[in-house]
Amino acid sequence: MKLRKNLLEKSQLYLILDRPGFPKFSLKKITGLISGPEIGLIQLRDKLSAKADVLKFAVKLAKQARRTKTLFIVNDYVDVAAAVLADGVHLGQEDLPLKQAKKILGKDKIIGISCHNLAQALKAQEDGADYIGFGPIYATATKPGVSGIGLKAAAGLKAKLKIPYFVIGNICAANIRKITAAGISRAAVCRAVLRAGNPKQAAKQLYGELKRYDSAGIR
Repeated sequence: MKLRKNLLEKSQLYLILDRPGFPKFSLKKITGLISGPEIGLIQLRDKLSAKADVLKFAVKLAKQARRTKTLFIVNDYVDVAAAVLADGVHLGQEDLPLKQAKKILGKDKIIGISCHNLAQALKAQEDGADYIGFGPIYATATKPGVSGIGLKAAAGLKAKLKIPYFVIGNICAANIRKITAAGISRAAVCRAVLRAGNPKQAAKQLYGELKRYDSAGIR
């Protein structure tokens, strides 16, 4: 657990493989993306495929993530996370309760929680979450019909939380400096990398901005 915690603390860019956002993304291409220092965590979020197919892909992805020391997180499916020895699971507000997930996975695994306001974030922290995904900061196609929360609410978490939090929701190269200017050093992305002409370069650019802010000593 100590190694996972250390990797989590150091992570700044979180890549979410959200189907249908990556239907043509081969395992080889994903492995290339996580082979460098840019992406600290990668999450498999696939609610369209049959669970058996999710499991098959998760087995392969977990193996590659271990080789690159990238934390591998499975969205929602606690059973799949346990079966493939993933580093943890990410849960939404309507998913399995955090405490039940911990009983299944064990105390050494990472559990992240999606939160949309301060009250949810504080509850997740109190319940024992290892990190929080906060958003959507901006309106995004990944969450149709959901309005963006905005940066002010996200920036306000810094003084309230003791655990890492990643802002999410249409974060991209065009607005990453607004994110860091608000005092935020961690972000989760999907399309900004997966839909880029050069995914590896896109990841490097986003990570570079987050790292530049962190290196300035104002984290």
